[in-house]
Amino acid sequence: MSIQTVIAPDGTEIQRKMRFVGKVLKTTTAGAIVDIGVGKPAVVHISQLREEPVKKVEDVVNVGDEVEVWVRRMTPKGIVELTMIKPLDLEWREIKTGMTVKGKVERIEKYGVFVNIGAEVPGLVHISEMTHGFIRSPRDLVKEGDEVEAQVIAVSRRKRQIKLSMKALEPKPEEVMREVNNGGRRKSRKGSRSSESAAQESQEYVPTAMEMALMEALRQARAEMETSSGKAQAAARKRVKELEALLSKRVPLN
Repeated sequence: MSIQTVIAPDGTEIQRKMRFVGKVLKTTTAGAIVDIGVGKPAVVHISQLREEPVKKVEDVVNVGDEVEVWVRRMTPKGIVELTMIKPLDLEWREIKTGMTVKGKVERIEKYGVFVNIGAEVPGLVHISEMTHGFIRSPRDLVKEGDEVEAQVIAVSRRKRQIKLSMKALEPKPEEVMREVNNGGRRKSRKGSRSSESAAQESQEYVPTAMEMALMEALRQARAEMETSSGKAQAAARKRVKELEALLSKRVPLN
């Protein structure tokens, strides 16, 4: 059994995953005692010295060594247990359906993209969950290394799967159009504009969420084409043409 917070003698509120730089005070066959500077020593079990198995504590740390540690848990008796293995940003028990996460695209497949959100496994955004409407390829919207925001729509520790949705955080096209139309009706009631200007405004094009995403991808591809060279520039130029073809029938391209 563990508790969430411990108040150290110096008043520091110690919580799980907090990072400290401490000094090894003592080593034993079971682990090491570390001073983390809060007025109360903490302990590191031998199994938490590194990810690989350790036969002897002194093979990893010795008295006087400065070590980087994280709080693993706190016991009801107030003992602070540490780990020298950097913890995950998101553990399985912390991942909940409906929560919003941020991460970096680390792999792109035909069926979707894998996003590193700091969990044990990357989350999958299926191509159908990337944006509202149809796209031919995930690369129409993102590339490796892009930072994205998504919502957790399913999680299974048993299957080691995290399913994400980027479009869940975007307004639905029909909602955008409804808001635009409602705004137009409110403005028309004021009667402050001529019928000619009102008619002109009603004809203005309002892009859907999918089209806005494609336009942003086109902007990035154009910028990459201008700053790259060789094969990278050729690939960027090809991507620009593909995106322009997707948008040409919907959005005026400047």
